[in-house]
This record gives sequence, structure tokens and C-alpha cells, in this order.
Amino acid sequence: MRFLIGLAQTGDKQARQQLVAALRPRLVTMARHYARCCHEDYDDLLGEAWFAVFDALEVIDVTIGEPEQFLLKRARWRMLDYVKWAARRRCDEHDADQCEDHVLDVAPQVVDQDIVCQVLATLSDTQQAVLRGLLSGHTWREVAGRLGCSSANVAYHVRQIRLRCEGIVDEVPA
Repeated sequence: MRFLIGLAQTGDKQARQQLVAALRPRLVTMARHYARCCHEDYDDLLGEAWFAVFDALEVIDVTIGEPEQFLLKRARWRMLDYVKWAARRRCDEHDADQCEDHVLDVAPQVVDQDIVCQVLATLSDTQQAVLRGLLSGHTWREVAGRLGCSSANVAYHVRQIRLRCEGIVDEVPA
């Protein structure tokens, strides 16, 4: 498979067709699974997967690890990112469709915003950037990419933020 991926990387059409034939069963199964679980369109997920495979083909180093697994992992990540994007898009459309005349109880929102402001005041600059990124709907991987660090670093900061939140919420009188 390494040799085939290496040839496909150089632009060999025959190698690319063989790579597509070799990866198709795994990608089809993956797309069907996520389409069923996440209620997304199978064809959209499969298209995103193929896009990720050919995008990753340009940057893959066949001498490191298992290149086939690298391509499949990139496809899986792309499908999951698409699922998150589609869910956010549906939520945004739903929010825009709501009637403006509908009066909501804003007290819980004000309390939540106050707690977020209190938490933000106690965080480092990096933790503030992580929290703002996550609150705006970005994934851990997207936040990590914007900050120039790994998802593991974001996970660490999220744990620290949660600890601060728990401390502040425990201090709030009931």
C-alpha cells in the first residue's frame, strides 16, 4: 500500500484509481455509519471523505507509520467536522426563524453571561482564547489550529477552565 500511495502522490492516474478501489469499502462503511448515526446525507459525507483523502495525499509522508491509516483518519475527521458544521448551520437557521415577538425569560442568560465574565477574569490569555473559541462554536481541533497548539493542549486548558467554573459556581449562593 505504501508503494501505491507513493505512486498516487506523484500523480499516477492508474495508482490513484487503485487507491480509490482499495479505500472505497472502508470509506463507504464509514460514511454509512455516520449518516445513520448523525442523520446526515450519506453522499455529502462520502464526498467530504474523498476530498480529505486526496487533500491529505498531497502532504502524506509514506515513510512514517501506516499511510493508509493516516488517509482513513483524515477522512473520518473530515466527516465528523462536516457533521458538526451541519449541526451548527441547522441551529443558526432555527435561531433566525424564531419570531422576534416571542418574549423569553432572559434571567438565566444574564446569569450565565455573568458567570462567564467572572470566569474569564480569572483565566490566562491562552485560556481566555480557548474559552472564546469554544463558546463561538468551534471544535477543539479548530481552536488548537487557531492558537498554533495541539488538541491535547486545548484539552488541558478546558480542564483548567472547568475547575475554575466549578469553583465560581460553588461560591454563588443558592
